[in-house]
Amino acid sequence: MKPILFVMPIVQLAVLAYTADFTVKNINIFIQDQDKSTISQGLINKIDASDNFVLTQVSYSDFDGIEAMQSNNVDVILSIPQNFSKDMNTNSHTIVSITADAINGTKAGISINYLQNIISDYIKEYAAQKGMVNTKAGIEIVKRDWFNPMLNYKYFMVPGILVLLVTMIALFLSGMNIVREKEIGTIEQLNVTPIKKYQFIIGKLLPFLIIGLIEFTIGIGVALLWFKVPFVGSVLLMYLFTTVYLVLILGMGMLISTITDTQQQALFLSWFFSVIFILMSGLFTPVESMPIWAQKITLFNPIMYYTEVIRLVMLKGSTFSSISFHFIVISSSAVVINILAMLNYRKTT
Repeated sequence: MKPILFVMPIVQLAVLAYTADFTVKNINIFIQDQDKSTISQGLINKIDASDNFVLTQVSYSDFDGIEAMQSNNVDVILSIPQNFSKDMNTNSHTIVSITADAINGTKAGISINYLQNIISDYIKEYAAQKGMVNTKAGIEIVKRDWFNPMLNYKYFMVPGILVLLVTMIALFLSGMNIVREKEIGTIEQLNVTPIKKYQFIIGKLLPFLIIGLIEFTIGIGVALLWFKVPFVGSVLLMYLFTTVYLVLILGMGMLISTITDTQQQALFLSWFFSVIFILMSGLFTPVESMPIWAQKITLFNPIMYYTEVIRLVMLKGSTFSSISFHFIVISSSAVVINILAMLNYRKTT
């Protein structure tokens, strides 16, 4: 119990204190520059110099930006009109367009505010250089939020809560599975039976896999009927990925169950990993805002992949090609974790 009592709180505090950051950084921005003037270039340079934005591409056409946003590679698109420099020099009315990927409504809103401030500051600086004392010191910004146009917070949070529901049920139940057999003394009776190891593992995991899918179905029903969350993607694809994800989480719980001796130890260990996985999954704070070392850690976080897939399929209608990388990572991890659980169980018997 000593590592549980002392090591776990220290690790959690050290890791989560850095990652639970509500500021948004590393926002991928695509700029459509139809003006191609020194003034528009000055605005582009100011945005590029910002710590909050990462300039991915500058193009005359908006097709590449739309395609990149559809592929989840761009968060914000800024469109500079053709007569931008002319309107600036004559102090005339001009409009720029900001398009934000609003699957993550919080990130989209903050990103737009950051960009508005940068544009406003640039206009003021340019007006001061030209001696325009009567300028409005700003431009009208027309924005459009994709995939969550009303920035409804429930559309963003409910799929994430659904991820937590499925994960917690699967991890905690499977984590206390074999260890309960150890506590009540029936594990030795199971070990002397003629069933094979893989049959034992399947028999222990299959009921919880079914329970997890039932919980997922109930959660989907509540999301659609109660919270009115749109579902524009493939139901079959959602269940396919959820099944593979559950196999991974159940394998993690089984591995925890084989290395612990009491249900209390299994419960604490499951809680330790689940808290870190949840807070570093991008559910509450964007992964892009975390330090680089923390972003690398999230590559091993299954909840991060599942959260992205749930939102992409439900809200954006992404197809398998868009989540193929996520599927490969989760399925490969599921195979590795379950093999480790099986091997570790063989050692304990």
